[in-house]
Amino acid sequence: MRKRLSTSLLLLFLSGVASSLVMPVDAQVTPRDQPWDSDYEPPRNEFGQPDFQGNWSNATLTPLQRRSGLEPVYSWTEYEAIVSREAQRFVDGARPSDPNRPPPEPGNLGAYNQVYFDRGDGPVIVNGEPRTSLITFPANGRVPPLSAEGQRRKDEHDAFRAQFGEFDHPELMALVDRCIVYYASSHTGTMGPPMSPTGGYNNNFQVIQTEDFVVLRSEMIHDIRIIRLGDPDRLPSHIRPWFGETWGRWEGNTLVAETTNVNPGHGFNESFDKVPFSEDYKVIERWTRVDDDTILYEFEVDDPRTYSEPWGGQIPWERFDQQVLEYDCHEGNYAVENSMRGARYQESQAVNR
Repeated sequence: MRKRLSTSLLLLFLSGVASSLVMPVDAQVTPRDQPWDSDYEPPRNEFGQPDFQGNWSNATLTPLQRRSGLEPVYSWTEYEAIVSREAQRFVDGARPSDPNRPPPEPGNLGAYNQVYFDRGDGPVIVNGEPRTSLITFPANGRVPPLSAEGQRRKDEHDAFRAQFGEFDHPELMALVDRCIVYYASSHTGTMGPPMSPTGGYNNNFQVIQTEDFVVLRSEMIHDIRIIRLGDPDRLPSHIRPWFGETWGRWEGNTLVAETTNVNPGHGFNESFDKVPFSEDYKVIERWTRVDDDTILYEFEVDDPRTYSEPWGGQIPWERFDQQVLEYDCHEGNYAVENSMRGARYQESQAVNR
């Protein structure tokens, strides 16, 4: 099983081998350039189902959408260069801070240093191919343009939000800042649907199975999705949980799930640039264990009232042999209160000038 590069470097740092942290990094890359074994048989649980239980991670440096000018697959030379750059970035960012440095300028005070991040140590490798995007269709690896109705809905949303500042009211703040659900930097959300990496840290999941349910527990904001197995008994259309309602079934060794009734506030690219989903938003997800240490997660988004065509992709989940801890977000939700207090202070200062 592949070791997490960031974990290894952090242990090196904590063990006091400081000299290694100032030297250029020559990352040890072992390309997994062989396709998965199509005859692989996954282990079974006590119910005879493929066993997905345990902890998994989808951390990766591959973005959701393909950058302009790239082919669908990196060369192995490109792959190794990306891994080495990320390793060096971690080392550079993990150096001790200068205690005599001047205070930061007012405004953006920055965030964590590299020790706290776990973006993954390289691009995803799917069936022996290092991918340049998580989206695999359309062919350009990007979210398709909005439909006419989707664009109109977005314009209306943007016009409404333009009347307000982000900190005019708690419910105008992003859902992630209110610790309700987390939206990834790739804008689809760690628990989705579809599920995507955070782009920063806490890319880990725990899978729990019973005969009739599959439970997905995310480390980020400890979100939980419950997939019910069997013939769907759908909720009324007006009942819309944050992650929608998901029903699943087994097709051979693959868990197939269909999600509808997604909350309208759970829009692609959450916050001020939100694209609100329509009531017809539907996501098909598939989980297939392709070897002892990998689950292939696949998704397809179907919302013709929002997008000009369906889109989807593939994200490997790799076995994570560490504990998935509870994520407290901010205990007592003090960040919202303090954000409101800071905004009111700035307003009072502007009035008094």
